[in-house]
Amino acid sequence: MSDGNNNNTGMGACCLSGVLQEGQRPTGRVDNIGGLDTYIAEPKDGSKAKTVVIISDVFGWTLPNTRLLADRYALSGLYVYIPDIHTGDSLPASFLTTIEPPLSTRASLSLSEKASNAASVPLTLGPWLLRHREAVSAPLIDGFVNALRTLPGTGKIGAVGFCWGGRYAILQARGPKITEPGDVGGCDAAFAAHPSLLDIPGDLEAVARPLGLALGTEDSLLDGQAREGIKAVLHRKRQDAGLECEVREYEGQVHGFALRGDWSAERDKEAMDEATRQGVEWMVKYLA
Repeated sequence: MSDGNNNNTGMGACCLSGVLQEGQRPTGRVDNIGGLDTYIAEPKDGSKAKTVVIISDVFGWTLPNTRLLADRYALSGLYVYIPDIHTGDSLPASFLTTIEPPLSTRASLSLSEKASNAASVPLTLGPWLLRHREAVSAPLIDGFVNALRTLPGTGKIGAVGFCWGGRYAILQARGPKITEPGDVGGCDAAFAAHPSLLDIPGDLEAVARPLGLALGTEDSLLDGQAREGIKAVLHRKRQDAGLECEVREYEGQVHGFALRGDWSAERDKEAMDEATRQGVEWMVKYLA
């Protein structure tokens, strides 16, 4: 926290936790868009009228969970892209079972194993976050959005982000940056689940496009004070500027629940499904 009015959320072991979805295979294809390798999930009619860019978490564009989610969005008529914003430098999915394994696995670890895992978090996340700081990542995302605008048939564009990518989805909700050569980046609507590294209220003050949020009540990076701060800013923007916004809180859910929750646990699966519906409905409504 920087002062009495600002709250800067961080990142920690919870950003490396969750469950890898197995037993299902993504059905999309891979192409190169704007110089970035990209997973593409197409709706049945192939229409790009409602286009969605998923900005991934630290595990990147190849994580099965993220690709399966893109496939689910496409089933609702959305044309979905997951660009490799990390340019080949995403964290390996193996960290889900080593640095911050599921609770059932953690219970069987020795003290030395737990200590070793805990020590790995700053050693892993710190250098990675430096390599993928805003000055590096934001221009890549803006450039990708600009590249999509040049593709025939592309209509409105929405940004959907999770964890690390959640903040960048929120930044896209500020709309395009107006420059002399032309508009840069900026989407028509955004949805973010459990965003990390969020500056409250700073990152929200400039939001000018419809924004939906899915937050867990047990998210260690977004405690009650942070969530109340988010709601206060968006409520004021709704009152003062007519901003379309929505904040849903998911009882008992931790950081990462909307993407890396445990499908074998009924409560967690229900929360994941509901957050997916929330994101899909937000995109369908505001990209129309």
